[in-house]
Amino acid sequence: MSSSVPPWRSTAPGTMSSAFPPVAVPAYTPVQARRSLAHHTKPMNGTVPPQPVQSVSPDAESRTRVEFPPPVRSYVQRCFAPENQVASVSLPEMQEKLRHVITDAAQNDKLGLIDWERLPLPQTMVQNERNKILANPSSSNWASSHPASPGDATRKRKSTDGHHLETGSPPWRKANRNRFEDRVTHPTTEKKPRITLDQSSKSKANLEMRRKRFEGVGGSGNSPSSPAGSPMRAADADQGPVVGRCQTLEKNYFRLTSAPNPDSVRPLPVLQKALDLLKRKWKHDGNYGYICDQFKSLRQDLTVQRIRNEFTVVVYEIHARIALEKGDLGEYNQCQTQLRVLYAQQLGGHPTEFKAYRILYFIYTRNWTAMNDALADVTAEDKKDLAVKHALDVRSALALGNYHRFFQLYLDTPNMGAYLMDMFVDRERLSALATMCRAYKPDVNIRFITEELGFESDEQTARFVLDHSSEELLEEKNGAVRLLTGKAGSLFDQAKAAAHRVVDIKGQI
Repeated sequence: MSSSVPPWRSTAPGTMSSAFPPVAVPAYTPVQARRSLAHHTKPMNGTVPPQPVQSVSPDAESRTRVEFPPPVRSYVQRCFAPENQVASVSLPEMQEKLRHVITDAAQNDKLGLIDWERLPLPQTMVQNERNKILANPSSSNWASSHPASPGDATRKRKSTDGHHLETGSPPWRKANRNRFEDRVTHPTTEKKPRITLDQSSKSKANLEMRRKRFEGVGGSGNSPSSPAGSPMRAADADQGPVVGRCQTLEKNYFRLTSAPNPDSVRPLPVLQKALDLLKRKWKHDGNYGYICDQFKSLRQDLTVQRIRNEFTVVVYEIHARIALEKGDLGEYNQCQTQLRVLYAQQLGGHPTEFKAYRILYFIYTRNWTAMNDALADVTAEDKKDLAVKHALDVRSALALGNYHRFFQLYLDTPNMGAYLMDMFVDRERLSALATMCRAYKPDVNIRFITEELGFESDEQTARFVLDHSSEELLEEKNGAVRLLTGKAGSLFDQAKAAAHRVVDIKGQI
């Protein structure tokens, strides 16, 4: 096997080395790739050494060469600052607008010419474009300035595929359309605008437009597409307070449904005369319905003219006292809320008196969160005031369950606090009776209940007990009427639970 060598291997090693050159010549001619449209001349020697392949495209290379000046970088940072974000403009919309602004400036060599400190932010540009759409709904720049999201594009394709089949279908789709498409009922062209409108109304932009439309003064109902509607509302908001010209002392209250008319608003001197007239009429007539309507009208004239001074405080204090006297807690609470703002501006009045009323009011409504806020507002100087000290003692007695101390305070209430305590004294009497039924068994004298719970007479005590129980629970013994506490305990526990529900007041703010 080793002696028989194939003919193609019979050549000696020296002969093989002489037959082939030491350097191999490739079987192809390398050609340099063309990188431009210029005429390429052939190399003289016919061979071109291989060139390294460029890994970076020309576009990427040109992008890396752009150096943004510091004002541009500061502008981009301000665009993404949290305090400059707008809820109605999404982040993708802002980024797309920012990319468009910077790209356009770079392509036109305006990066160093634009005043980037004064240039509006992209979110502001988007809002301005939307406002232009509100003023001119027929403008076609909306779609071009706000590219649709992928989801919107998909829905748009689905809603317009039928239209493209009719107008721009390629020939290979027209050949066999009679096989299936003739049997499919396509929506008519009259319905397409309605579908497009419904879909567009779901976008954030249109929801924002609808919200702004109903935020107009009084909801005048002008369409957002009306050129005169939006500018008028913007002008009304920027024209400042109204200066009244009405000289009528008495004016009924009407809720404003549009911008106030100066001819129907009374200036400050007329309002001062009107207040004197209302005080005299309340003293002589006592017609609360009329007085309340006139005071609401007076407060409205003060509000639209943005008058906040000592006279404003006097108006709200008088109305609050009258409302307390008549038990109208809705109007009282509106006055009380506004008075708290006025007192914070150091405009005079009687802040400690109404601070005490505020504490008693929250005891009645059982609003403990607001009570904590009211207690936090009480200063060491306020605690020296008799009314504030009394209100704090009432709260402390109820928190400790000390009904004996509570009814002592009830019988000695300063100012007009008794009107507020009258509104929750029956509730606390039920709590006290439930406690008495557990402490005094088998019965207790009605006279003792009268003295402990602040009733005016034994007859009033008996009527109160009968309102929440039956006659069998009152028994005459040894010349005195006694309450059978052993049997009445469960009834007063149920009445106590029903009375301590949270109170919701109309007009509460």
